[in-house]
Amino acid sequence: QWRRIFLSVKAHHTEEACLALKPHLAQDGYVLSLQNGLCEKIIARIVGPERTVGAFVNFGADWLKAGEIIYANRGAVVLGEIDGKMTPRLAKLHEEMKVFEPEAITTPRIWSYLWGKLGYGSLLFAQALGNLGIADCLARPELLPLWRRLAGEAVEVALAEGVEPLGFNGYDPKAFRPGASNEEARRSVQAMVAFNRPNAKTHSGVWRDLAVRKRRTEVDVQIAPIAEIGKTHGIACPAVEGLVAMIHEIEDGKRALSDDNLLELARVADA
Repeated sequence: QWRRIFLSVKAHHTEEACLALKPHLAQDGYVLSLQNGLCEKIIARIVGPERTVGAFVNFGADWLKAGEIIYANRGAVVLGEIDGKMTPRLAKLHEEMKVFEPEAITTPRIWSYLWGKLGYGSLLFAQALGNLGIADCLARPELLPLWRRLAGEAVEVALAEGVEPLGFNGYDPKAFRPGASNEEARRSVQAMVAFNRPNAKTHSGVWRDLAVRKRRTEVDVQIAPIAEIGKTHGIACPAVEGLVAMIHEIEDGKRALSDDNLLELARVADA
């Protein structure tokens, strides 16, 4: 049995992977979620919350072919216990993770980072609707209202959950919360463009799933929960729901990738 298992499968494979690994996880071991979304909740349900450690990662990488992976850029790496405690095992894990990313940090607020990534992730899923890369897509001035709507819905739901989302690498959740100004959002988008512009990874992994690998994305486990959780608080999320629907249409071969899709989504969100 293993005392530590680092899980990095796609979000929609989390449950299957956890059921497979559970017999091989030591009773005093843990699973570290190196994923996007709120996968820690799925892991904790299967192996137990005491055997689950959360993480937020934002470095860029692409699988090109078997045995060939491109490491595109450094990015934030944050580790945290899901109950917010600062434990000896977290400190030990932190020292080892610094071999990979020297600026990795630990936090008692891992859920704040995970919700922050959900807001940013919604923008990356929107980029995947078209053909422009991340930086060029974010830089489209006519899409600023869409960015405000998508990230704003994620921030509003997080706040309703009692979580103050935290930012990273240019993304500032406070710039998209209710009452934030257009200029605040613009500055955050410009910072995200500046972070993404020099990276070797020009397009999101979601875009590669749709355009290159022709497979289903993580949308149902990563992005759809924003709207699902929003409903429990009476919060409508038309931009997120429209985004999920468009991703499904592309997955099913009913919609082509086009930069015009984002303009259509903006209209749907404001309808």
